[in-house]
Amino acid sequence: MSSAHKTFRAHTGTRTFTVLGFESSADDTCAAVVTSSRQILSNVVVKQHDLHEGFGGIHPSVAIEAHQRNMPGAVRMALEQANISIHDVDGIAFTRGPGIGGCLSVGSNAAKSLAAALGKPLVGVHHMQAHALTPLLTTPTADLPQFPFLTLLISGGHTLLLLASSLTSFQILATTADASIGRAFDKVARGLGLSWGTRGPGAALEEFCRMNNEELGPLPNIKPFSVPMPGKLAFSFASLQSSVDRYISLAEEPLSASHKIALARAFQTAAARQLCAKLTLSLQKLELKGVKVRDVVVSGGVASNVFLRESLRETLDGYNSDERILLHFPPPELCTDNAAMIAWASMHRFLAGDYDDYTVDLRAKWSIENIK
Repeated sequence: MSSAHKTFRAHTGTRTFTVLGFESSADDTCAAVVTSSRQILSNVVVKQHDLHEGFGGIHPSVAIEAHQRNMPGAVRMALEQANISIHDVDGIAFTRGPGIGGCLSVGSNAAKSLAAALGKPLVGVHHMQAHALTPLLTTPTADLPQFPFLTLLISGGHTLLLLASSLTSFQILATTADASIGRAFDKVARGLGLSWGTRGPGAALEEFCRMNNEELGPLPNIKPFSVPMPGKLAFSFASLQSSVDRYISLAEEPLSASHKIALARAFQTAAARQLCAKLTLSLQKLELKGVKVRDVVVSGGVASNVFLRESLRETLDGYNSDERILLHFPPPELCTDNAAMIAWASMHRFLAGDYDDYTVDLRAKWSIENIK
């Protein structure tokens, strides 16, 4: 730690610490201001869905160029909404990884340059750690999840079931052998010909499943899709997506609107059943090892899906435990990628005086088990 940083820490003392966060790991350009007293002063997210819909997914070079255009405005807006100047910021945090390398570099370069120019301390954050710790920012103090807790990180890039033992200690209990749950949602939405809208293909599919089918008549009866690898702590959503693709390709004629709704609901139900089955299995295995878990945290973009939330709550209510297991979700706007979670995940390091050098490297591939 440099002498300038030591002097800075001495000057801040125990007063509220304010962090400006940057996030650009995929296709959302994000900036936010968060304080050590758990206040989100601003949280700016600039979406790129309209730029990528024609490609059927995130196009890296398009995303990078959009980040470069959007980041200056996002930072300015974050400071304006927080009603502070850049000189009121105590520290600057950014997503160090994992993510798309070129996208990460936009947020990293902006954060490093700003921190170096202003003499502010800098912290690089693990993206998935930030998702996992978001409920520690958003949950009422009396109900905060207690370590150790289980966390499901479900997004377009990840499907992870973790045991969180501390702010920096995570054990991977299960991951996907192929596609993430978010990727499967996106591809099924495209296979059904759904418009992305403003929230993306996964959200479009969820909204489609909620459509009132009274005017369409009875829905076709679709045989439930099975949960892969029963009894094993592992996910597979590519197999579920393939089952949907095969159903569509074998149809003798284009699917009607009612048939599409039935298929979308069958897929969403199967995805939820898989999450619930693996969560139950992990609780059973941990209990056999004497590990008591009383909190489950669910975060990542797919955690905003209301059907999945209700399914997980029903599963935990039916779990044979001597104490009710609490289920924690961030608000929907903080489930998807955002910079508020990055700023918050950096806070414990800033308060401990544990800063990164301005030359800290990016880690596009970075296991959450290796944060330290």
